Amino acid sequence: MAKKDNSRVFLGTGRRKSSVARVRLVPGSGKITVNGRDVNEYMPFEVLVMDLKQPLELTNNLETFDIDCNVSGGGFSGQTGAIRLGITRALLEYDKENEKNEDSYRKILKKAGMVTRDPRSKERKKPGLKAARRAPQFSKR
Repeated sequence: MAKKDNSRVFLGTGRRKSSVARVRLVPGSGKITVNGRDVNEYMPFEVLVMDLKQPLELTNNLETFDIDCNVSGGGFSGQTGAIRLGITRALLEYDKENEKNEDSYRKILKKAGMVTRDPRSKERKKPGLKAARRAPQFSKR
């Protein structure tokens, strides 16, 4: 069995809502795997797959890396956001190691809003209410 070269592996962790994604970027042909399955098989909507690939498109790395993601928690939308942030962080790690271009990935990704973690999450339910803000129906009589 051939030993894998781990010096060319770039890691990134992404979080969104209640989802956590661990992302590995390995130089390759552009294959994306999520939880051991192909991304198109795992994600039910093409829009989510497009959203997930945004950092790669912005930095012209669609066919530069093979991406392996382990994601848990939340739904498909939160998982997509978590994977996207993980990919972004791994790309920043790659760019830090290979500082050959004058226009850094950080500048490009920051301008597109990929570097910032989306802080929005579900609001907690309050006592006396049916949901976070939904009050019981008012009855005059």
